[in-house]
Amino acid sequence: MRADLHEPFSDGRDKLFADFFNNDESYFGSLVGLQLEDVRVDYARMRLPYRPRLNQPAGVVHGGAIATLIDTVVVPAIGGVYERIPVLLTIDMQLRYLSAARETDLVAEGWITRRGKSTVFCQAEVRGTDGEVVAEGWHVYRVILPKD
Repeated sequence: MRADLHEPFSDGRDKLFADFFNNDESYFGSLVGLQLEDVRVDYARMRLPYRPRLNQPAGVVHGGAIATLIDTVVVPAIGGVYERIPVLLTIDMQLRYLSAARETDLVAEGWITRRGKSTVFCQAEVRGTDGEVVAEGWHVYRVILPKD
């Protein structure tokens, strides 16, 4: 796990994301079932609990569900350093699927590789509960800070 490479928040900013989904199905991540497990400075970890409805016809977890996990895990990593959650927009996302996920929870880690004033570069990795890497992702996000 990459969490040890990132400092925990000392000022309570991790609480910004305590109710990130809060079972509110008005957000797509909640509808899919994503669960935030950890958020630190420039890092986050999320879980996608397995359920058969996430499968595609060949009996493996649908690539779209994995892409959602990859795209969403970096959001708390990006937003956690701000006093209020900014608007975060995906500009670019590249994915590489490395193996199939069958009947397993998926755990994603997302981290920042470079942070600019309004553009952030990120990476993410998804593993099954057996530790095998299922997919990798690279992102560019636009950050729009809230107006006071």
